[in-house]
Amino acid sequence: MRKPRATLYVLLLTLCLFFSAFFTGCSVVNSNEGKNPNILYVHYIDVGQGDSILVEVNDKTLLIDGGSKDASKKVINYLKSRKISRLDYLIATHPHEDHIGSLSDIVDKFNPKSFYAPKVVSNTESFKSLTDSLKKKKIVIYQGKAGVTIDLGENTTCTFLAPNSSSYDNLNNYSIVIKLTYKDSSFLFTGDAEKLSENEILKNNSNLKAQVLKAGHHGSRSSSSSPFLDAVAPSYAIISCGSGNDYGHPHKETLKTFEGKNISVYRTDTMGTIVFQSDGYKLKILTHQ
Repeated sequence: MRKPRATLYVLLLTLCLFFSAFFTGCSVVNSNEGKNPNILYVHYIDVGQGDSILVEVNDKTLLIDGGSKDASKKVINYLKSRKISRLDYLIATHPHEDHIGSLSDIVDKFNPKSFYAPKVVSNTESFKSLTDSLKKKKIVIYQGKAGVTIDLGENTTCTFLAPNSSSYDNLNNYSIVIKLTYKDSSFLFTGDAEKLSENEILKNNSNLKAQVLKAGHHGSRSSSSSPFLDAVAPSYAIISCGSGNDYGHPHKETLKTFEGKNISVYRTDTMGTIVFQSDGYKLKILTHQ
């Protein structure tokens, strides 16, 4: 009776190795995993319907958005799990609640050294709370626009590609769009930038090539135009959205476009927080609920 068990064990082991090879680089990780200053970590935090992205490299930290007010505790606990006591950079891509709702609490807890936002105001409670917290901490607001760069240390470039105008009808197009490069690894973060902003970026002849794209506007059909995706040519697209959200994100049209271009899609609503690691040459994808 032992031989069949041994055979079954070998079969199961073979299947595990096969699927491990098939899903190259995918594994489960705990958010409090130790960090190496020579490794780039990009965390797409599951904040439900919203965006929040943590970047760690060269002992520097950057948080892009913080999700809605309801996500405040989750983001704060996530940052604490990464042993972060103060942020080097905090960026509000644009003043929609699902991006800045928790940022007043983030400012209070992590006292960012530098804060960037587009030059646009909002009359929402979230925006007022954020500006009050910044004033209380005496933190200067730097304008986020195309051409701005921030210092994330050696072998790293972090450049703002948008917004390219100071007047839009839609707040989404004020979104700060950022390209991050660490040695040979590259990421593009797009906030909720829509096709209008994407076209402006294309007209600037910017080098958009990036291995990983944070899909604009939670995978909405209003973003991720075909010409923009061709210019970025990503291997992976990350969609940050909430399960069963009222907006129907991500839209079927967008998913079909990604599929047609052989872009692998990772979603926070189905996979939880998604983490990329890079030594500058090889990407490793980690997920956990």
